[in-house]
Amino acid sequence: MKKKNKNKATAAPTPDKIEVRREGGKIWSHVRMKWLVETPEERVRQEFLPVLIHEYGFAFEQMDEELEVTGRGAGQARADFVIWRSVQDKAQGRNPIIVVECKSDNDTIRPEDYGQGDNYARLSGARFFVTHNSRETKFWRVLHDRMPKSLEEIENIPHADASDREIEDLLERLKTFKEDEFADLLHQCHNIIRNRDHLDPADAFDEIAKILFVKFYVERELRDKKARKNIFTADFLEQQIGDNPLQDLFEKTKKHYRSDRIFENVENLELKAATGLEIVRKLERYNLSATSEDIKGIAFERFLGKTFRGDIGQFFTPRPIVEFMVRMVDPKEGSVICDPASGSGGFLIRFFEIVRQQILASADRDYRLLKKRIEAEKGMSPQKKAAVLRAKYEEVQKSLDPQREQSRLWYLANRCIYGTDANERMARTSKMNMIMHGDGHGGVHHHDGFLNVNGIFEDRFDIILTNPPFGASVEPSDVVLEEQVTPPADLERRYIDEFGDAYRQAQARARAAKGKPIASLFELPAGRTSGKIGKVKTEILFIERCLALLKPGGRMGIVLPEGVFNNPSLAYVRDFCEDRARILAVVSLPQDTFFSSGATVKASLLFMEKFSEKEKADFGRKRFAAEAETRAKYAPQVHAETVRLEAQIDSAKNAKEAKVRKDLEAQLRQYLRNMDVRIHAETRALVKARWPYSIFLYEAERVGITSTGEPDANELYPNPNIPPGLTKTALELYHEFRKDPKNFLKGLEA
Repeated sequence: MKKKNKNKATAAPTPDKIEVRREGGKIWSHVRMKWLVETPEERVRQEFLPVLIHEYGFAFEQMDEELEVTGRGAGQARADFVIWRSVQDKAQGRNPIIVVECKSDNDTIRPEDYGQGDNYARLSGARFFVTHNSRETKFWRVLHDRMPKSLEEIENIPHADASDREIEDLLERLKTFKEDEFADLLHQCHNIIRNRDHLDPADAFDEIAKILFVKFYVERELRDKKARKNIFTADFLEQQIGDNPLQDLFEKTKKHYRSDRIFENVENLELKAATGLEIVRKLERYNLSATSEDIKGIAFERFLGKTFRGDIGQFFTPRPIVEFMVRMVDPKEGSVICDPASGSGGFLIRFFEIVRQQILASADRDYRLLKKRIEAEKGMSPQKKAAVLRAKYEEVQKSLDPQREQSRLWYLANRCIYGTDANERMARTSKMNMIMHGDGHGGVHHHDGFLNVNGIFEDRFDIILTNPPFGASVEPSDVVLEEQVTPPADLERRYIDEFGDAYRQAQARARAAKGKPIASLFELPAGRTSGKIGKVKTEILFIERCLALLKPGGRMGIVLPEGVFNNPSLAYVRDFCEDRARILAVVSLPQDTFFSSGATVKASLLFMEKFSEKEKADFGRKRFAAEAETRAKYAPQVHAETVRLEAQIDSAKNAKEAKVRKDLEAQLRQYLRNMDVRIHAETRALVKARWPYSIFLYEAERVGITSTGEPDANELYPNPNIPPGLTKTALELYHEFRKDPKNFLKGLEA
């Protein structure tokens, strides 16, 4: 007699194929062997059952459904599915191995929302807990030696035939990992490439990026096709025939992302085969697609900052600053955002995440409200109630399907997010970062942020968020090139269909600028009135560009060197802004905020709201009236002094008095300039008095990051690490200020 393998579970044979059965508003439970009213909640549960049967190999006989916790009373805590390791374990009353809890919501799964399932998993001694809803499935290990809700996310649950060793391996393979661990891992990969293949830092990063894209491609294939075999492993690649099997995977990856224009058709992995295998070996145990975007994003940007500092002059906005700026502009569903200097895509990614969560929460809220109302109906049968809820549920799911054109999530990803970066490597990095976080990368382009491209043109955006490069200048020799204003024909047709005349006019403006200095397209460059255009700081042009891109009433947040706010020579820049927008807030940051990113300039955050058409007209009238009034006030004085000096100039006619005449002419010019300055200053004072509003000013000391890039206390927005003694964060104070500026300021004075 053959001995049974004690390391393997035994299960009853599974059926070849089970299908979800529906009939007359009811759905069949294969586990309980009866028809149930098909509510959306029951649908989610019964549609998850085939996954457990066919993909994991469990049998009906080793499961139970809607199992009540012993001693808790009816309805107190019921597990949707309880799974034993074998039929024998179930029959002998042993502890189950897996507990599954299902919900019909679409919101991001949080373990605290699945308290009943967590509670049952603990009481029953299960080692694995599965949370499943309409949008995602997550797997957790149950920590029986810790308090309830102390769950840790892992890669997967065991299949029915898993050995003891495989189960223990799964329990150890955490799905998430700390950002320090990931950052260190990427640095290890970077060093391996530099040491083995002798590539410079930027080229070594390009190779890591390619392999990361391969990994994301493979993980998506695993997820979408429910495959058990992970082909992104060194062991698998070493068993393949060919000189470089990783290159073959890269070719498939390029094909997958072809429409995204991320890789050139001729691009290859520029690594030795052995080096590529070693990088795969380092990365293979981590599931990047499902790792928290916060962890992944922070680590990735730390790695980028250290890699590129000093090599290509790029630095990255720290995550706490990104979070604060996005919350300050308060994005909503339907808002369209642009970052004309997008770098690694931090602002665009966080915008996408926040609005996506708003959409999911809104959809679930609408469904729950209807459910509450329907369940309260006394004259409606259970079947009729379920039918109404099913219809609403199906409507919600269609509205959230990211693959369904014009759905709410599709629209967010494909019509609301735009960015450009002049550095090709950064544009690619931004696309990669956004793909990691759930999409929105299609609107990001490698292009000069000062020029129109595809869907990025004037008067179009609800929100602009950017951290433009500091210190660099736009030279007079920087001219608009043919290739910058001539898009591919297929893209031009697409955007004409999408935006119509607004796009045609934007492209006409772009083509008309061909061959001209880029700075000549802007009003702000000093010296333009004299016809000369010298070097202009990039941050100055970005201020004007951002205001131009905003639609009337749009909001913007921009990181700027502090000199823009207090340097007397830049007063014209401040005037330019005040003539076009309300200044909402100025938040001064600590000197060392950007040290870890490679920048030493002390910066502040400027938030503005572009005038609406009505405000623009009203402000224009007030400014015109104030200037006319001020000029009239000084007209007699200016006239008298001009007449006096001109008379003296006329009297100095002979050659001996030429120097006197020249001095008098200079004196007149200087006098008129001085009077223009005085009239301008008084005009602005009058306009401010007649167009009054308050500006929120805040000087921050702790902004969530130290000079070395480590996490720190954060006073900018509500978070778990608020400085001791602080009662309200900058964001909370700003909201109070916006609600009632007068009383807010009175409170500060008191």
